[in-house]
Amino acid sequence: PALRRLSRSLLAHYQKDTRPVRDWRTTTTVVIDLMVYAILSVDEKNQVLTTYIWYRQHWTDEFLRWDPQRFDNLTQISLPVESLWVPDILINEFVDVGKSPHVPYVYVSHHGEVQNLKPIQVMTACSLDIYNFPFDVQNCSLTFTSWLHHIRDINLSLWRQPELVKFDRSVFMNQGEWELLYVLSSFQEFSVKSSDSYAEMKFYVVIRRRPLFYTVSLLLPSIFLMVMDIVGFYLPPNSGERVSFKITLLLGYSVFLIIVSDTLPATAVGTPLIGVYFVVCMALLVISLTETILIVRLVHKQDLQPHVPEWVKRLLLERATVLLCIRERDTFSQSRTQSSDISRQTENDSTAKLNQYGCEDTRECEAAGGAGHAAASGGQGEGSPLLLGVLREISTIRQLLEKREEFRDVAREWLQVGYVLDVLLFRAYLVAVLAYTVTLGTLWSVWR
Repeated sequence: PALRRLSRSLLAHYQKDTRPVRDWRTTTTVVIDLMVYAILSVDEKNQVLTTYIWYRQHWTDEFLRWDPQRFDNLTQISLPVESLWVPDILINEFVDVGKSPHVPYVYVSHHGEVQNLKPIQVMTACSLDIYNFPFDVQNCSLTFTSWLHHIRDINLSLWRQPELVKFDRSVFMNQGEWELLYVLSSFQEFSVKSSDSYAEMKFYVVIRRRPLFYTVSLLLPSIFLMVMDIVGFYLPPNSGERVSFKITLLLGYSVFLIIVSDTLPATAVGTPLIGVYFVVCMALLVISLTETILIVRLVHKQDLQPHVPEWVKRLLLERATVLLCIRERDTFSQSRTQSSDISRQTENDSTAKLNQYGCEDTRECEAAGGAGHAAASGGQGEGSPLLLGVLREISTIRQLLEKREEFRDVAREWLQVGYVLDVLLFRAYLVAVLAYTVTLGTLWSVWR
């Protein structure tokens, strides 16, 4: 009975259409509070943040006061929110109506203090910066203000101390992708085109993305492919398998980028650094493949390949081997003289065989051979053409062997040049990859 008598007494002559003050010069102060319950979604493409918050506000209604002794010491009552005056406190960043549950009642105390507690699903516009993805930290604001009333009519203040609001994570569900760091609060006045001032209370919700999933699914596969590309340099430069191996890696990385393209956040404002990282990794794979093709083309054996220029020999086979600390540099100089030694040895063997006849040129050999054959056969001279044909065949074979050895020596020299150049380019490529990795790791660690 006391609740019914109090409800009828309060609402009998209550006017909810006007601000509940007895003197219109009195300012109604609305005290507000906010607690973040969950981060539902972050839409980078549309720049929309969806959060679920617990919102509390209270104000003083001068027409809702009573003496508790008249109503069985009743000091608090719940009344329908549709029957009372409610301040028009809205969030400026609202972009869509969320699925918020409707709370039909408010609490009213005997001093006229009205408490309105309700959960709200907030879909707000937020300027999201995804350059540091997946180590990004977002700062989104929720601005509470009266849409119509000036600061002389409705003023705002904070329910709790800013330090208590900042680190209050008692109701936050922190098992999702985003982690709540803190909530900052500030009060300020603003005016539009020199009109009357409005009061607003800003809450800055600072959240951080948990990067473990993206590190495992995006960064590690890319790092593994780049490591395999570096290992591919240990294949012999004259082997065609290196080209096919690097082409396979390039195709695999292309398929990997197609798979992860849906995971990366897409905005029209900018590109995340991880996207630049993938593009640079693709460019490094292309450069590696190009270097391999050039080296294979350089060391490929060709019969019409010219000799290695002397300046290339001095630059790569002498100075570069010392600079790069190549252990096999002593064998390069030995192999360069190997062909000439074999040629001189072949020539000496042929000369020694010809000197068995006691002659130094073809005419003497013909005369000596003719005389010996004539003495052996009893004066017949048909042996001279046969000996001359044998000597011609031996000379032709010697020239063929010398030319083949010369081709082999040229191919060997180009192979040595290609080996040294491959080591030089590999170390330059390795330095570029390490510098790029250290730079990205430093940036991401600082942002983390």
